[in-house]
Amino acid sequence: MAINIAPKSIDTELSELMRDVSSGKAQLPEFQRSWTWDDGRIRGILASLSQGYPMGAIMRLEYGNESVKFKYRTIEGVKVQGVTPNHLILDGQQRLTSMYRATFSRDPVDTKTDKGKNIKRYYYVDIKMCLDENQDRYDAVIPVPEDRKVKTDFDRKVLLDLSTRELEYKHEMFPINIIFDSSAREDWADGYKEYHKYDKAFMERYKQFRTDVIEIIIGYKLPVITLGRETPREAVCKVFENVNTGGVSLTVFELVTATFATYEFDLRQDWVLCRDIIWGKNEPLNTDVMHGVDETAFLTTVTLYSSYFANTMTTCKKKDVLALPFESYQANKQAVLEGYKMARKFLFNQYVFRMRDLPYTTQLIPLAAICAVIGKSTFNLPQTQNILKQWYWCGIMGEMYGGANETRYANDIEDIVAAIHGKPSLNRTINSAYFSATRLISLQTRNSAAYKGIMALVYRESCRDFVKGTTMDIVKSMDEAPDIHHIFPEAYCIQQGYRKEKWNSIINKTPLLPESNRQIGGDAPSKYSNKILKKANIDEVQYRTRVESHLVNYEAFINDDFDTYFVDRAKAIMKVIEDAMGKIIADKSSEQTIHLYGVSLE
Repeated sequence: MAINIAPKSIDTELSELMRDVSSGKAQLPEFQRSWTWDDGRIRGILASLSQGYPMGAIMRLEYGNESVKFKYRTIEGVKVQGVTPNHLILDGQQRLTSMYRATFSRDPVDTKTDKGKNIKRYYYVDIKMCLDENQDRYDAVIPVPEDRKVKTDFDRKVLLDLSTRELEYKHEMFPINIIFDSSAREDWADGYKEYHKYDKAFMERYKQFRTDVIEIIIGYKLPVITLGRETPREAVCKVFENVNTGGVSLTVFELVTATFATYEFDLRQDWVLCRDIIWGKNEPLNTDVMHGVDETAFLTTVTLYSSYFANTMTTCKKKDVLALPFESYQANKQAVLEGYKMARKFLFNQYVFRMRDLPYTTQLIPLAAICAVIGKSTFNLPQTQNILKQWYWCGIMGEMYGGANETRYANDIEDIVAAIHGKPSLNRTINSAYFSATRLISLQTRNSAAYKGIMALVYRESCRDFVKGTTMDIVKSMDEAPDIHHIFPEAYCIQQGYRKEKWNSIINKTPLLPESNRQIGGDAPSKYSNKILKKANIDEVQYRTRVESHLVNYEAFINDDFDTYFVDRAKAIMKVIEDAMGKIIADKSSEQTIHLYGVSLE
């Protein structure tokens, strides 16, 4: 059912917004990043402001919804403490902070140069330049250092001194940080006129400046969109994502972080500790295979695990993660961390050692949650491993984790835990998985999950490097970094006029170490095999064993019989896929398969 959050939009005077910021009535939710604008951008927005140019809407959320508890903080530079806000700013922080610091606060603005150097600046507007139509208004906004002296020659020469009111009057530089203080503004105007002895030219210039610049700024209005306090968290998240396309994206994790902060709990800091455990930072075998698990994936896993044990429907959609109780997180995160440890071990047993070779990072969410539910002793049982393997490979070869997967995660944890415990199971992922014989030819690049999965299955067959003869176990894989190479080389295949869809498909590719690839070059197998025999100092019997470990018909390979080799290797790859999935590939003799391969693959 759609939620009507009915936002209200009202044009609001900038002066009112500045007062709300200064008093703490308008604050930031904790998930907002820090203010980042540099000196150039501040000058730009002040120039636009002085000309009355539009600068986009401000979006804020009414504070006070008991179900949307966000920790909050004041805008940078605001000194009040302990004030409960009326509104939280969702979009417009950078603009409001820049204008508050430059036009309302009396302190120098802590900003940066365009090269990132920290500086402190006050901002003035040059009255003469503002009234000169030939001058760019940006150039009329003058930044000066904290001592209000612009210097050169390594601070030995003062180019502009505005350190006293009299010097401001002399140079006709209006300090923009008094613009919203009517008393200070009028005092400055009186002093300016008195300094210039009420000269008519100066009196007229200030009058025009007041009309063309000051009144434009103090009368400036921004459209302010206000979300009511009844707005749910998931709507706040979606709205923020839509309006904040140019800034840091607000993730589910950021919102949950803000919620947990009301318990004086730093979720970001806690994630760092959890991340090190998940990634296996202190494990003897330190690989990057789990580095794709980010903070949102971890929260989703905790939510999935918590939901499984709740007396409700198992679910882990975004709204469920946003509603994850702090108590559930604290109670269940350790079990989930243990689940990720088991998931990492499981990946190694499937010959997936590196993140680049991991078919789906998303599949780790239900895998870790399942492991967390069943526990270590059950996880280690051979029967459990067989069930997990079939589910895992069906998910990969069926290419079932590439889109929105939250419903599948829920199905997985229910089905696989039931199967492991010997209870009736729908086995929805396993039963839905399907792999087509024709898919092998379309697997041309390493980007797809099925491509990575097949390479892992070749590893799992204990394939040996052609030159070194080593199997691609975890140590060898991480130490020597095998890569995927053509068995019949690209240059040779092009020369022979073979169809690219065949020679560039996964059927003609295998993992090899760099030395083997150098020996292969662009030669026919019969030719490069002689080089490898000499380089490796082995006989043909040993070499044959190494080649056949890659699911290759050696006779066809050594005789450069590409067509026979190609069909036989396709059959061998499909056999290991069927073994992994526990399912028969049904279209091996279909019309489309015979058209692509030239023969049936039965």
